[in-house]
Amino acid sequence: MALKDRPQRLLATILISNNFVNIAIVLIADYVLDMVLSTDVLQGWGEGLAPWMSFLGDPTPAGIANGISFLITVVGVTFLLVLFGEASPKVYATANRVSLSKSMAGPLLLLMRFFKWPSSLLVNGTSLIERRLTAHNSSVARASLEDIDEAIALTVSTEEDGEQDSDILKRIVKFRDVAVKQIMRSRVDVVATDNQIRFPALLELVRESGYSRIPVYEEDIDNVQGILYVKDLLGRLNEQEDFNWQSLVRTNVLFVPEAKKVKDLLREFQTQHLHMAIVVDEYGGTSGIVTLEDVLEEIIGDIKDEFDDEPEVVMEKLDDFNYIFEGKTMLNDVCRAVGIASDVFDEVKGEADSFAGMVLEMLGEFPDEGQEINLPPYRLKVVAVTDRRIERILITLPTDEEQ
Repeated sequence: MALKDRPQRLLATILISNNFVNIAIVLIADYVLDMVLSTDVLQGWGEGLAPWMSFLGDPTPAGIANGISFLITVVGVTFLLVLFGEASPKVYATANRVSLSKSMAGPLLLLMRFFKWPSSLLVNGTSLIERRLTAHNSSVARASLEDIDEAIALTVSTEEDGEQDSDILKRIVKFRDVAVKQIMRSRVDVVATDNQIRFPALLELVRESGYSRIPVYEEDIDNVQGILYVKDLLGRLNEQEDFNWQSLVRTNVLFVPEAKKVKDLLREFQTQHLHMAIVVDEYGGTSGIVTLEDVLEEIIGDIKDEFDDEPEVVMEKLDDFNYIFEGKTMLNDVCRAVGIASDVFDEVKGEADSFAGMVLEMLGEFPDEGQEINLPPYRLKVVAVTDRRIERILITLPTDEEQ
């Protein structure tokens, strides 16, 4: 446990010890070669090879002897390092992982104590360099995204339907950084069913929801057992009340964490031929659901069909500068609906992904109804709030004079 708890110190100790071993091999190999190949032997080789090497410009026997010594030393030491310092230890360790780990744990612990100061210096130095490189790469990445956005705007602005094309291209660029949590349907909005309800009640739920896939759980939604495909019920509509509809539930459920990237989820949907996934939090509870349609909408915008009576984003537009959203609306959808950059709230939203969640992150407590929050250049106002959640929020955009 002492080794596992300090992986950076362990790695630094192994690297320092490895370098000492390599240096020792070099010194010992040079000493052994000097003993085996004396100066007289090398000089004799040089005198014998001198007539054959006249094409090099009449080299002296002493020069040829030094060259032979250098080549033998380099080749010999390299061979010893590769064989005894790299290949053999790795082959042995691969074949005897557990036994070697147990036998080397004690010596490594002693080496960690012996090399405490140099390993600490190495760890702290690399951490400092890593932080600076990370900060630099982050700023470069942000600058690159801004440059790409500007290039897209310049490229398609003059074309027909350029605004729509520009929006899609910008979403594709940012697609790889979007997490599942940002696009999922939250737990409170998920339509699911208990696996114990009667068949008539299930049919009524299907009619009211209008969804083609419904999660089925046991006791509560944290224990999802499968997905019911409504199309499997089409030939069973005239069954009796005691019909065993549970036999139609498909148990190949895809569970994904909140932090999973949408691009990876799309690939998983493709490989597993699924259209829905259950999103789980760090404790294994159900956070919500995400569908293939949600993923595609992140690229091309809202997808509407003849059964979509309600808009995906519930919004009330008061005028060109004032919009009221439901508190549960995702920040990405808010930004998209009012036409602002999707990263404008990154500095204040914390871990929140919904509009109400961002307000709670900023205030640290439930706001009062009518409370205003100043977020230059935007202004927020809590329009409706209950004891448990923020229902509606007004966002006011800056006017042309304020920008």
